[in-house]
Amino acid sequence: MILIAEFFVVILKVLWAFVTAGCKWVVRPKEKSVAGQVCVITGAGSGLGRLFAKEFARRRAILVLWDINSQSNEETAEMVRQIYHELDTPITKDGPVGGVEEVPPFQPQVYTYVCDVGKREHVYATADKVRRDVGNVDILINNAGVVSGHHLLECPDELIERTMTTKAFLPKMLELNHGHIVTVASSLGLFSTAGVEDYCASKFGAIGFHESLSHEIKASEKEGINMTLVCPYLVDTGMFKGCRIRKEIEPFLPPLKPEFCVKQSMRAILTDQPMICTPRIVYMVNFMKRKEAMNNNEAKNGI
Repeated sequence: MILIAEFFVVILKVLWAFVTAGCKWVVRPKEKSVAGQVCVITGAGSGLGRLFAKEFARRRAILVLWDINSQSNEETAEMVRQIYHELDTPITKDGPVGGVEEVPPFQPQVYTYVCDVGKREHVYATADKVRRDVGNVDILINNAGVVSGHHLLECPDELIERTMTTKAFLPKMLELNHGHIVTVASSLGLFSTAGVEDYCASKFGAIGFHESLSHEIKASEKEGINMTLVCPYLVDTGMFKGCRIRKEIEPFLPPLKPEFCVKQSMRAILTDQPMICTPRIVYMVNFMKRKEAMNNNEAKNGI
């Protein structure tokens, strides 16, 4: 009887999940405000990191930009300051007695740090500087990634062993029961292709780490900490010049425009969506890949 009861409970939970998912298609959830929140973005000097910085700046977040390249990081910071400047105009709101009062202009705040996320000691040292200079971190965008375009045996070890920044900021988030951790992974963390073994390995690891941490946080009942996993298809940022897609897939899945990818990701982040794959056909490609891998094994075994 207990097993039957548990079975029906699981069925009800699955049905309820379908219902809530359907409702989200009809009634889009409201985006949360990140104004005044401290947002750390790794790999902010170019590509998706730069676009994420601009999007969060438009929403009045306090930006903390990390990149290994000081010049490109400062270029991103200058773009953020320009956005802040455009927002730096007094606005009015209804006063307490029916009149109109002026709200002080938004004060631009952006901080830049040179950090190699592949070096653990550098990550922790930079994280300490952020806490001293800016304060506690509310949002962490783990975006930094490397594509060498080489085969696995040609890749230097430092390109494969990438250190996560999450551990540097997670303890305080757990203590305050507040924060949002975003892992910018890739569809290449769900299925792989030739020429980008280093990148695939790092993204497979990032997804596994993210999912494990999500379960750990859920088990610890820290409801104030949100997690979002971003898995876009190949993004046209110049990182994937050494990547060759399978011929039968390439016509149906051209590289994504980075602006589109970031817009979709921001929507997921600001509505606390656990995972976003862009485009949705990635789910089907992943299923086909797993099926083919099983068929290859059967063929080798003479089945």
